[in-house]
Amino acid sequence: MASVYRCASCGTDLNLSQAHLFPPNAYFEAGNKGTLSFSWVDDSKLRFTKEDKIKPFFETVNYWGIQRKRTKMQCDACGFLVGYIYDDGPPMMQGIGQLGMGPSQVIPRCPRYRFKTKALAVSF
Repeated sequence: MASVYRCASCGTDLNLSQAHLFPPNAYFEAGNKGTLSFSWVDDSKLRFTKEDKIKPFFETVNYWGIQRKRTKMQCDACGFLVGYIYDDGPPMMQGIGQLGMGPSQVIPRCPRYRFKTKALAVSF
């Protein structure tokens, strides 16, 4: 039986699928603590707001900087903030990467839809 992921605020089904869920031990530069990460979401269930802030941020030792670009995800029914979209998913291309050192932020990456576990009500 599949899990149903709902907005913790209003109970709306967000139509998220376990088939698109990244494994809990997957490494991401922006971290994965207290979150569930998906490779795909149903755009009709969420509102998206781009953020581009010039302000120091520190997510993990390997993911920090001055300018943060991410996209807020809010429940379309009630506007509750459920998570963010980061650009640190798997590389969109195969290969050895820049200077033969593996994937980097320079290589285009798939989006990662990072949901806060406190923002989701999960039923089995």
